[in-house]
Amino acid sequence: MSVNRKEFRQHRFQPPRGACDLLLIRHGESAAFVEGSDFPMKDGHGDPALHPNGEAQAIAVGAYLKSWPISAIYVTPLQRTHQTAAPLAQHLGLTPVEIADLREVCLGDWDGGLYRKKVAEQHPLFLKSKASQEWGIIPNAETNLEVKTRVRRGLMQIAKAHPDQTVAVFVHGGVIGAALSLATGADAFSFLGSNNGAISRVVIDGERMIVRGFNDTHHLPEPS
Repeated sequence: MSVNRKEFRQHRFQPPRGACDLLLIRHGESAAFVEGSDFPMKDGHGDPALHPNGEAQAIAVGAYLKSWPISAIYVTPLQRTHQTAAPLAQHLGLTPVEIADLREVCLGDWDGGLYRKKVAEQHPLFLKSKASQEWGIIPNAETNLEVKTRVRRGLMQIAKAHPDQTVAVFVHGGVIGAALSLATGADAFSFLGSNNGAISRVVIDGERMIVRGFNDTHHLPEPS
């Protein structure tokens, strides 16, 4: 005699009711810094345009995400996020919204492209900043606390505006690092270094942040 037994499948994650599913997309590769020729500045931040590689990455991001149920697109005041978001915005017929709190880390005296040179030279202050995981060691740069405070505020603002929706947020490497550090409690620099055009994913449920992915690059062209 057969007995019908109820089956219990493994749990499959679904965002909680009322939560916001945020796709955090790092902007495409930006123009190279040429020594002696600083990037144009905007509100204390270097504001380079995309490198041709970055333009290709933007196209790839748009092609991949155009079939996703994305309700809104957010960008920062810096042009590299606008340019990276443009192909997806065109596919979806959405107008990106600027959110200043998600701008890149202010690097103080090393902003405008100089930070890249200091990294390449392994400047002692860069090494100290890296070892201590503190942006504020760089002269006149933001501190980790300042960055995390505004990044959290910006993400929560988006989440509250989009319950039960998926949102594409085009941001910066330092912002993604701060967001995932906040969400996981990991060390401040644990999630730095996401690839240009990569997608990370955070679900925000009230005050809780749930990491669902980091540095997805499968949609991107081979780097040149």
